Amino acid sequence: MTFPRIATVVLSLLILSSGPSSADEPPERRITKAGDYSFTIEHDGLPRSYLVHVPPGYDPGHATPLLVSLHGGGAHMQYQANDRVYGQISKSDREGFIVVFPNGYSRSASGRLATWNAGRCCGPARDRKVDDVGFIREMMATLTQQLNIDRQKIFATGMSNGGLMAHRLACEMSDTFKAIAPVAGTDNTERCDPKNPVSVLQIHARNDDHVPFEGGMGPKSLAAAVTDFTSVPESISRWVRRNGCNTTPKRVLEKPGAYCEAYSPCRGNAEVELCVTDSGAHSWPGGTKSRASEPPSQAISANDVMWDFFMSRH
Repeated sequence: MTFPRIATVVLSLLILSSGPSSADEPPERRITKAGDYSFTIEHDGLPRSYLVHVPPGYDPGHATPLLVSLHGGGAHMQYQANDRVYGQISKSDREGFIVVFPNGYSRSASGRLATWNAGRCCGPARDRKVDDVGFIREMMATLTQQLNIDRQKIFATGMSNGGLMAHRLACEMSDTFKAIAPVAGTDNTERCDPKNPVSVLQIHARNDDHVPFEGGMGPKSLAAAVTDFTSVPESISRWVRRNGCNTTPKRVLEKPGAYCEAYSPCRGNAEVELCVTDSGAHSWPGGTKSRASEPPSQAISANDVMWDFFMSRH
């Protein structure tokens, strides 16, 4: 795998729970113990930041899975990393994977109100044609020097605009990401020709009022920041075709308020799966706080469903 050159440090490394660190440490410095770390690198003339959570029990001698978790449009990396909202830190600690929270493009020095250039969406990142794929590539180049990452178990997820960005990463970084699990975000890429099969789990509420299940714009969509969204069925159809999957789905989970359907077999041991909740609107199933018009569905846990999906294929 060939990556761009390692970026230079813009801000010093902060070790938030593993003890103090010396100033101006290079981002390629090895991380050898559990903790929460913050980095800022420069890519394409812009400072770009990300948080890294390394779970207890991390062993530098053992290759460890890694999940890239992308915040929604108008949010920021600290919000996605807030365990009271999304619970991904707790899931990381229970399952022993590393989780990384990158920050999208923001016009503010604080990094707030950030968006991702996911193709036809969203906001300033799209309008400025920010190279978010290049940023993620450079971030991954640094991370693979800092940590012992299992290259066969690198995954991505995201909420809303972050879910849309996960689709783009699968399209353009299939050499890196083995599977993605977008939540409330469909495939709005302008082009997609992955070199390798990528497993895809789409998690979506039937009544999503921001990224509608059947596509278009919902009543909660911000016209200036978004677009007519691709429908969930069309997004699934595209990945079934790209991965060469069986076009007839099999119901693999059914419970009050939710179901999941899988399309397999696919090329390269990939799988495409769709999990639908009846309620929750534009939210993270199993979460505790809603950015939508109603509380998140508790019929399934997005964190549990996606991690089971990742581990079942890789």
